Amino acid sequence: MRILITGGLGFVGTQLSIRFLASGHEVTVVDHAPRPKPFTPAGVRYVSADTTVAGPWQVEIANQDVIINLAGASIFGRWSAAYKKLIYDSRILTTRNVVQAMSSEQESTLLSTSAIGYYGFCKDEELTEDSPPGNDFLAGLCVDWEREAQEAQKKGARVVITRFGIVLGKNGGALQQMIPAFKRFVGGPLGSGMQWFSWVHMHDLLEALLFLVGRSDINGPVNCCSPQPVRNKELAKALGSMLHRPSYLATPSFMLRLALGEFASALLEGQKVIPVKLLGAGFKFQYPALPDALQSILAGD
Repeated sequence: MRILITGGLGFVGTQLSIRFLASGHEVTVVDHAPRPKPFTPAGVRYVSADTTVAGPWQVEIANQDVIINLAGASIFGRWSAAYKKLIYDSRILTTRNVVQAMSSEQESTLLSTSAIGYYGFCKDEELTEDSPPGNDFLAGLCVDWEREAQEAQKKGARVVITRFGIVLGKNGGALQQMIPAFKRFVGGPLGSGMQWFSWVHMHDLLEALLFLVGRSDINGPVNCCSPQPVRNKELAKALGSMLHRPSYLATPSFMLRLALGEFASALLEGQKVIPVKLLGAGFKFQYPALPDALQSILAGD
């Protein structure tokens, strides 16, 4: 198959390109870097573009069998008004441009990323693909983001909305932010530590995306996260144990709010999300349990 990935030089996109190439697919990567980076997988076709702006890069989309839309600025950081606009526009405008460029003459599949932030903050409630959206900034962003992607149905495309949990893997993502603190003996829970942490091992995320590409009977939102979410304090305890470091030094909520402003709520609240659609379709997680996942990642597997 011919597969195009926007945001393809990111944490997930790079690994996904390698996985698709290994399966014999043709892969085109679109990203904003002026040229491929040293870690760009050999064998991909690279297109440099600002995907928030319509342009020649859109020509690449019309003849693809699968488009995987991963582009979007990182949410990690202090949310000023300007940064929230960047987070929003990088997702909404890119998705709009992708859909506009899709051909109604070409049978295609769009896998467009969203996030479990769609559900807002629901304390201990178990959330499935049928649960309603929240009312905070991230939830509103996800609602608008998903609406833009669903427009591709009007062109006859199969649309799958992949709501990512927090991705755990080597050399990036949440663990890259967390591990240094533990190694300096200052790691621990965030706030009360009772908030739910819905996560997914990189291996399982990549396999889930390949699974969804091959399953023409699946469409709409799909939660891409482990079936065994944990509380934040359980994550801290497991990570500290793996790194042979203490895990009891909690970061007070007020300090996070002072440092990160509105974004702190995303770390202090959390969601308990269950991948009902994947499980119902027969997808098998290799790393459903957090300790096994962390051991795999820290061992370099």
